[in-house]
Amino acid sequence: MMSCKDIREEMTAHVLKIGDEHDVVPAPMQRHLSSCEPCRSEAAAMSSLKQVLDEWSAPEPNAYFMTRFEARLEDERTAAPLGWLARRWSDLRARIVYGTRWGVQPVAATALSVLVMVGGGVYLTYVQPGHQPAPAVITVTPAVIQDLQNLDTNATALDTLESLSGSHD
Repeated sequence: MMSCKDIREEMTAHVLKIGDEHDVVPAPMQRHLSSCEPCRSEAAAMSSLKQVLDEWSAPEPNAYFMTRFEARLEDERTAAPLGWLARRWSDLRARIVYGTRWGVQPVAATALSVLVMVGGGVYLTYVQPGHQPAPAVITVTPAVIQDLQNLDTNATALDTLESLSGSHD
């Protein structure tokens, strides 16, 4: 039994040859196509695509294309040579737009990414609306801790406060 991969390879070659009256689907391919729905649908799609491509005809080229093309070439040949700066600018623009073997586009994309990240960091750190400065650090000395412990353990102070708060009810 042929695998789907083998069938697909043979099917492509077979579909390209369709058109002969004597062209018959090989028996192993027929057996596989009768039992495999994905391969059968792919074979049908290939056949319909080949029929559409057979019916298509390429459009006729414009009769004046070569005349206009040769005129533009002649204009370029007879044009005044560019100055040093204009030639450099043109070369730089061509390298950026069309790329070179060194790959200016990946370098430019990386530089832009770094620029966006740095700009975002600056914005989030310094410019973001409603930016609150870092809270001041409060230092607690042992004397303050001792005072707080004394207040917690001073039952008379708590009783006095409770009596004061109870008298206003």
